[in-house]
Order: sequence, then C-alpha cells, then structure tokens
Amino acid sequence: MALFDVPGWSVKADPVADASPRKRKRSPVEPGNDINLQKLVSKLSHKDKDVTANHNKKDRKLAKDKEKSKKRMSREDIKNSISLPKALKPVRDRSPSTASSSNQQPPAKKAKTKHVSEPSTDLQPRKSSESTSGLTEMQKSMKQSLSGARFRMINERLYKTTSDEAVSMMEQDSSVFEDYHEGFRHQVQSWPTNPVEMYIEALSSSPAGTIIADLGCGDAALARALLPKGLAVLSYDLVSDNSFVIAADICHRIPLPGSEPTGPEKSNGEAQIVDVAVCALSLMGTNWPICIREAWRILRHGGQLKIAEVVSRFVNVKHFIALITAMGFSLTSKDTSNTHFSMFEFKKVPRCGKTEDEWEGLLQKGNLLKPCEYKRR
Repeated sequence: MALFDVPGWSVKADPVADASPRKRKRSPVEPGNDINLQKLVSKLSHKDKDVTANHNKKDRKLAKDKEKSKKRMSREDIKNSISLPKALKPVRDRSPSTASSSNQQPPAKKAKTKHVSEPSTDLQPRKSSESTSGLTEMQKSMKQSLSGARFRMINERLYKTTSDEAVSMMEQDSSVFEDYHEGFRHQVQSWPTNPVEMYIEALSSSPAGTIIADLGCGDAALARALLPKGLAVLSYDLVSDNSFVIAADICHRIPLPGSEPTGPEKSNGEAQIVDVAVCALSLMGTNWPICIREAWRILRHGGQLKIAEVVSRFVNVKHFIALITAMGFSLTSKDTSNTHFSMFEFKKVPRCGKTEDEWEGLLQKGNLLKPCEYKRR
C-alpha cells in the first residue's frame, strides 16, 4: 500500500517535473560589448580615484585644523603662563633682603588723631618762586591759571575785610603778600595805562628834597623811580619784602609825625613833614577812610593828596569827593576820562577838631567804594 493511499482519494500518476533550479543562461560576450565593458571599468576606476582624492583632502584639512588648534593652545598656554603669578622660591634660594622682608611684621596701623580746625586751605603757603623750567606749555598755562585764581581770591578777601584782618591773614601765611603782588603785576600788563607810571611822570619835576609818602606802595615802584631824581619817598605797606618798604597798616597808624586839632578853631596841626601823599589803588580794606584821616595828619599845610582808583569801585563820585572834603581837603582836579581809573587831586586845608561821634559817622562810609573784582583772563 502506498504511503498516502487513503480511501476515496486519488493522485494522478503524472511524472514529477524536474525540481532543480533553473539557471539563467548568459549570452556570450560579443565583440561589440567589449567597449561598454571598458567604459564601465574606466568609470569605476575614476570613481575610486575621486574617492581617494576626497579622502586625501579631508585628511589634509584635518591635519591643518590640528596644527591650528595646537598653535592656539600654545598661545593660550603662553598667555596663561605670563598672567599666572610666579611660584615662590624656597627660603634657601631667596636673597637675604627678600628673606628678611618676608619675616618682617606688617606695619602697625597709625593711631587716629584729632585734627584741630585750621585756616582755609586755599590760603596755605605756596612757593611762588617755583621754577617753570621743564614744564610743557600746557603745564605752564595751568600753573598761571592757578596763580591767577589765587590772586583773585586774595584780592577779594583784602577788599572785603578790615586792614587788621588782612594783617592777621598775612602773618599766618607769609606767601599771601608775595602771591598777591605777583598776580597784580600780571594784571597790570593788560592795562592801557598804569596810575603809578603817571604819578612818576608827574612827580619827577618836583623840587629836590620833596618828601612823598607812598601809602600802600606794593613793590615800591614809585621810590625806585624817584629816589635817583633827588626826591625822598617813604613807602608803606602791610608787609616789607624789600629794603624800600616800611611795614605799616596805613588804615590804622602811619609811623610819621603829625597831629590833629582838638578845639573848635581851624588848624593844620603840628610837626608834619610830608609834601605829597599818594594812594594809588591802595584804599582796599573796608576801613579805608582812616587812611584819608592819617594822610591829613601827616601832610604839611597845603600838601597834596593824590588818589587813583578803579572806575567800577565808585558807588557815587560826588559822595566820595564830599567825604574826602569833610575830612579836611579841597578838590583841585579830577580826571574821569580814563576807561579804567578815576584820578583825583586834593589839597590839605585847615579844619576844626571833631568829636569821636563825628569821626565815627565819617569812618563808617567805607561802602562808598565797592570791592575791586578782577575778571578771569
């Protein structure tokens, strides 16, 4: 019996087909197909070359990138090595000075001290004779600006305080007087005329032996010019910084002989020796009327009082002249034609004695002259 012989089933007894796989029969290479094959081979070979070239380019680019990164790293390493602090040497390798300094104790803190209030620092001593050699033009200009500012500040204080306070200020700071006159000389250079030079010219023709009192003389330019001409010039200022100047407060007491009348009768006083009194830009302190009173006391009968002041200082010229007249003078000439200065000449005349109350009323009129303020140049 067959293996799968089942009743009711039947299988045809056709022969079984050949189960072996069929193989594709390749056509033989014909002579025309050799060219196509060679083209294919050449294409493949070119592709291989291109791939190889691309690989080589990539390799070279990677190599360049690696070199750049190495250089960058080396630069950063150098930079870091420069910025990093150097390691300390061992103690045995250090120099003796370095080793000893490392063992020293840190300096002790300074004990706190209480500062006593001092005068304003803007008037502290300053050496005005400092050399400007070695300074640039800008530095010289800045130095000159500072000197000018200091001059204007001192000038303002001299005009707005009494002569007593000015003396005290100069005693505390010996450079104030020098710095003021140094700045004043710079201001004079910008003036169209100088009253002192005008007085020198006017007084040069005075008779020999004429005694002139220069009240508020500064650097005594009047005496330097007139002494060689045979005239006697007595120069007074708050501080004496040369042999021509006598230190005196002209708004307090001038050290010269002279007296005032005490009774109701008119008098010229006694013992006067001065022929001419000059006040060239010197009525500075708020108590300047005392200087006019002192000028009358030291002048001979008929003696001259010459006053020159900055135009901007006068509150009222008529009231100014009236005050000088009330103290024992008569106006002989007035020159207000100058744009910068007003100049007056008075002559001493006899007068009666005055009570203390009368003098008090006259001496309180110092506000007829305003402070002189120089503009910044």
